[in-house]
Amino acid sequence: MLRWMKRISLWGVAAAVVAGIGYGLLPKPVAADLEHVTRGTLRVTVSEDGKTRIKDRYLVSSPLSGQLLRVELKPGDSVTAMKTVVAQLQPDLPNNLDARTLAQAEAKLKMSELTLQKASLAEQTAQKAMLNSQNHLSRIQRLKNSKAATDEELENAELDDSRRREEYNASKLAVDIARFEMEWARLAMWQVKPPAGKDDSAQSNPDAKQNYEIFAPISGKVLRKLKESATPITAGTNIVEVGDPQRLEMEIDVLSSDAVQIPPQAKVIVNAWGGPEPLHGIVRVVEPAAFTKISALGVEEQRVYVIVDLIDPPEQRSTLGDGYRVEAEIILWESDSVLKVPTSALFRKGSQWSVFKVVEGRAQQQSVEIGHRNGLEAEILKGLNEHETVIVHPSDRIADGVQVSVRTEAK
Repeated sequence: MLRWMKRISLWGVAAAVVAGIGYGLLPKPVAADLEHVTRGTLRVTVSEDGKTRIKDRYLVSSPLSGQLLRVELKPGDSVTAMKTVVAQLQPDLPNNLDARTLAQAEAKLKMSELTLQKASLAEQTAQKAMLNSQNHLSRIQRLKNSKAATDEELENAELDDSRRREEYNASKLAVDIARFEMEWARLAMWQVKPPAGKDDSAQSNPDAKQNYEIFAPISGKVLRKLKESATPITAGTNIVEVGDPQRLEMEIDVLSSDAVQIPPQAKVIVNAWGGPEPLHGIVRVVEPAAFTKISALGVEEQRVYVIVDLIDPPEQRSTLGDGYRVEAEIILWESDSVLKVPTSALFRKGSQWSVFKVVEGRAQQQSVEIGHRNGLEAEILKGLNEHETVIVHPSDRIADGVQVSVRTEAK
């Protein structure tokens, strides 16, 4: 009996050893990173660096030849249209009173007056369009509150109102510029036909000179001072450059292959401009001509300028100035309800996109059809369902039917 008990015990030990060896030879689960198939927002963008620039810059030049007095304004000083004196000039006395020169000066003055009238009419039209867009936006907002209008209709109304306000501001600026050009032409007229009374004094005293004041054409700030000290100048010499820092736009250069994908009125998100919150803009124009640029790697690239209007109120970007660097994301496509997976889960199997999804702890190869994608996520059109689990960054140890274990839980 004891002998049999010893034999059974030996058999048990042997069986345990064999079972342990067999278990050790079994393939171990492959550790893998897993993510869930989710539904949410997917955005396809073109991200490039750009810079800001003032929309309307104006070079103030001398309408007459003469002696420029010292310019006291400094860059950053505020100026008011047709009120702030940016420079004073002692013009040369007229010395060419022939009929042809007089007729040209009179024609320029008449043309400037007509330009001012045209700009004033355009301002009135733009003001009516702005008021109409404001009324339309108010109606859409009321309809949206009563759920009778969609988010897209409200967004389009807001964009149209923003565009109309910009057009109205531009028309007011055009009036200021036309008024300044009319004054410029009137001063030029003095060179060939002095005002009544001044010609007699000039003839009686050839050395007599009167200072003429040159006013700022628009309200804004001095950007650059091109002349500072008193010096003789000729007609057309640039003296200062002025502009309105609140009227900013962005100049972004993108690859020509990306430029052809940018839709009209595309939304733009501005990051890394220095403020606490991103800014927003709308593509105004994709310029039709490209240019060659050498990349940091020494590769020739064909790039295109994309001009973007900022739509945030100026007080939200008051510290942003002319020529400042920005990082912009131009939205090519966007949707709020997209079935998506990380692009790191995708791999090519022949001509077909595939993923490894996890079914009962084992990898299962699944062919999928994808739509839009960016650098991080891809839209799934066919092949997967929401909440299914896929393997991201699958290694060469992952194959169809291989048991997998979780290395990092999906978040």
